[in-house]
Amino acid sequence: MSTSLGADDTGGTRELVHFVTQETRFSLIANVVQHPAGLASMYELEQLNPSVSEATVYKHVQKLIEAGILEAVTLPDDERQQGYPWKFYRLTDEGRAFLDEHNLLAAEETLRLIYDSISDKSEKMVRYENAPRPDVQH
Repeated sequence: MSTSLGADDTGGTRELVHFVTQETRFSLIANVVQHPAGLASMYELEQLNPSVSEATVYKHVQKLIEAGILEAVTLPDDERQQGYPWKFYRLTDEGRAFLDEHNLLAAEETLRLIYDSISDKSEKMVRYENAPRPDVQH
């Protein structure tokens, strides 16, 4: 895909806005933004998008990484625990700036409140949500 944050022409910017606002990709971005740690595991993203196949979630996350919106962050080997995720996804600084610039994060606080209000999370989901995460600076 030629869409990336390095696009400095109006057409490229418009194409990137269209790309990130595609329903599934925008939902995944919202899920990362609303996550209490801002670092969602693939399992959490899959659970928050039950109408989308796991393969489709993975494919869209990879596209968002390629576009520079998301990045994968991993726990150091010595901090990984069996039965817990070790790879997480977060907004890149450039992705956050792009979304802010185009007013696509205006509901960030509301998204977090919605996430906090989900009451039917599975035990595994709660465990993954509370799993150790890499110490990353925003």
